[in-house]
Parts: sequence; structure tokens; C-alpha cells
Amino acid sequence: MKIRFCGAAREVTGSAHLLTLSDGFTILLDCGLYQGGDKEMQSFNDDWLFDPAQVDCMILSHAHIDHSGRIPKLVKDGFNGLIYSTHATHSLCSIMLLDSAKIQEKDAEFTNKRILKKKLKQQLEEPLYTQEDVTEAMKYFVGCSYDRWVPVRNGVEVLFKDAGHILGSASVTLRIQENGKTRYFGFTGDIGRPDRPILRDPQPMPEVEFLICESTYGDRDHIAAPAEKDKFLEIIRETCVEKRGKLIIPAFSVGRTQEIVYILDQFESEGILPEIPVYVDSPLSVNATRVFGAHPECFDKEIHEYMLSDPNPFGFNSLHYLKEVEESKELNASDEPCIIISSSGMANAGRIKHHLFNGIDNPRNTILIVGYCTPDTPGGILRSGAPTLRLFGEVKMVNARVEVMDSFSAHGDRNEMADFIANQVGKVKKVFLVHGTLERQEAFAGYLKSKGITDIVIPELGDTIDLG
Repeated sequence: MKIRFCGAAREVTGSAHLLTLSDGFTILLDCGLYQGGDKEMQSFNDDWLFDPAQVDCMILSHAHIDHSGRIPKLVKDGFNGLIYSTHATHSLCSIMLLDSAKIQEKDAEFTNKRILKKKLKQQLEEPLYTQEDVTEAMKYFVGCSYDRWVPVRNGVEVLFKDAGHILGSASVTLRIQENGKTRYFGFTGDIGRPDRPILRDPQPMPEVEFLICESTYGDRDHIAAPAEKDKFLEIIRETCVEKRGKLIIPAFSVGRTQEIVYILDQFESEGILPEIPVYVDSPLSVNATRVFGAHPECFDKEIHEYMLSDPNPFGFNSLHYLKEVEESKELNASDEPCIIISSSGMANAGRIKHHLFNGIDNPRNTILIVGYCTPDTPGGILRSGAPTLRLFGEVKMVNARVEVMDSFSAHGDRNEMADFIANQVGKVKKVFLVHGTLERQEAFAGYLKSKGITDIVIPELGDTIDLG
């Protein structure tokens, strides 16, 4: 048995890991899109470190595009096996991959118009995949329930346990009959956080022999929930009431947007939300919120109890969901104090770029970053404290206040991740750290060693390791 790291190796996006069993059967764990502007990674989304036609099956941890976003291209390039995921992940992928395809198509269209207009001597660009490719790829999905061993083939079973990261997210455990013995191989996927709104707490994985573990926030701890809510409310009041400005929040359409809306819904129920309009400006967010409502099996006890008095935790009087482009443009032209929640979370695509373009140079406004952003995305540049930001070919002054609240992140901090895999201490033979920058991975490796996990590997992209 051997593992090859085909994505998210010393990077935070593009998750993909290829497991090959002793008889040659291949299992692809995730197939994510690289999201960032690193020149060394420019060809990642177009190229493969394996032949898609030779992959026997795929297992998807969750629907985020950095974990699922190349699936249509995988199928387009020859994969014809089954794709195993939870039911909620299946539902989310059906809308998220279509949205991703639209972005690929629009990006190619924009580039080609520029090439033709300027009569450049370069080949016209094709989208990575189209909406038709997504429709074809969805035929290969198999929805699975949590906490049940599902046969992948004779002698290979998969178990999904709730990872508490986003709706439908799961850790993956493989039970493999090989050479007369039973072996367990684990992949944490993205580890969520305990005691967060909406979703159930992450559930421990079975003990495994080898484990691939994420490490996004391997060097830090998040602030606690009560302090987080107090700070969020303070930012709202200072921006929208005292300065009469806009609070602009880049947020992922799935997970982060619904959590923020739920907290605002609670503020409104408690009578402490200022009387200002709140806009969710993202068609994908609107559709994703509907999917949330269709999967209450993923909700925790707290929100179920809350729904006894408020049947719609994602809606209140001053909340407006926008889908039409003209509505979004009107919002940019308005000077009214308001909260705008728009995707993408890294501000590298979607309507949020227009809101930043129109609001970033206004000192009355606040840009609130609520999760990890790769350093070379607009969100990452704002996180770094840069005085300017280039948007749509124009350099804009960052006069707006920039706030960062990593506590909103759906990724566990170093303590929460270490707690999640604590039952592996003394059992796991080797842990592979992925989905993190090298600096944070090295910090997390040292932290895990202090907790009793000693054999830790930080693989590079393309590394193949024989597991025996």
C-alpha cells in the first residue's frame, strides 16, 4: 500500500491524495481546485499527477471547492468510477460545482475577449470545465449516511464520521482487508470546531494505522464564542451606527454565510441588532441556505431547540437575500449603513470583489475577514495589512478599517485539531500533515509531538510514500 500526495501538500487548497492498495486498486481522496495566484501552481488545475482513467474510485470529504472543485475535470479526463460522499455533500456539490463551472466559463470568456480585442498572438482559453461537464460528473456520486461502513469493493469499506466543518463534512476511514489482515487508513478532511453554531461537534475517528491530517491553523488558538459574539456586535455598532458606514464581509457561500446569518438572527431575536438592513449578496449562498434547510440531520441540539421558537434560523425582518445582478449594483451605489455578506471568502471571485472595489477607500466602512485566505488572494492581502489593493486593474487605497476574526473559521485551531486525533496517540504509526502552509505545519508537528504523536511527515507535492 502506498500514498501519493497530489494536492494541498504544503498548500491550503487543491486537496487530493491517491491511495494505491497492494493489488493496484486506486482510491482518490478528494479532488480539489487550487485557489490562489502562486506562479509555481499556475498549471496545477490543468495537469494531473496521475491518470484519471486509471483511478478506480473517489471518496470526497466535503463540498468546499478546494476539495471538490476538479471533479468535473476528473470525469471529463477519463475517470468513470464511483464518487462516495455523504448525502449533504452530494446535495451541496450539485449547486457548488455548477457555480464553479459558471466562473470557469466567464473567466475564459473575459480572457478571450481581451485576446481578440488586442489581437494578441496567443491561443484562446478554454474553461477548465463547463456546466455540462458538471451534469455528467454528478451521475457518478453515491450518497452515504454517517456512521455506517459502506462497501467500496470486496475487502474495502469506507466510514464517514461527522467532521463538524461544514454541512455534510466528514472524516474518512478505510477498512482494508489486505494480505490476510485488516488495516485502517484515515483522512481527517477538514476538522471542524466543537461548540459552534448550527452543526454537530466533530466526532472522533476510529483508531487507524496511518492518518492524513489537516493543519490549517496549526500554530494558533481561536477566541471563545462569547468573546467572539461581543466583538462582532461591537464592530457592527461602530461601523453601521457610529460611523454610518457599511460592514462588508467576504464569506464562503457554504457554512460561513449561514453561521453569520444565524448569529445575526439571534441578535435580532434578543433585540440587540441595530436597525440596519443586512444583505446576503450571492446566488450560491441563497441556494446553499436552502440546502441547509433540507438537511436538519446535520444540525446540533442547540439549533433544533432554537427552531422551536424561531422556525427559520436563517431569516429575519431586516435580512435580504439578493440574486439579481441589478440588485447587487444598486447596493454598491447606495450610501446607506448596512451589512453586506458576499462570496467568495477569499475575495478572489464573485460579487464581493465589486463591493470591495466600491467600498474599500471609504474610511467609514469596515472589511471583516472571517476565515483563512491564501496570502496572494485579495482577502489574504487585506489580512496582511497592505495599504493598497489591486481590483479590476485599478489600485485602490485601503482606507476602510480591516478587521480579522479567525474565530469564525470552520477550521479547528491547534488545540481542537489535537483533541480530535487524541485517540490516535499510541495507536497511529505515522501522521501526514496536509492542508497548511509549511510554517504552520512545522509548528503543529511540534505541538503534536508534545501530545505524544511522534512520527509525523510533512510531504511535498508529488511525494509517494510506501506504507508497507
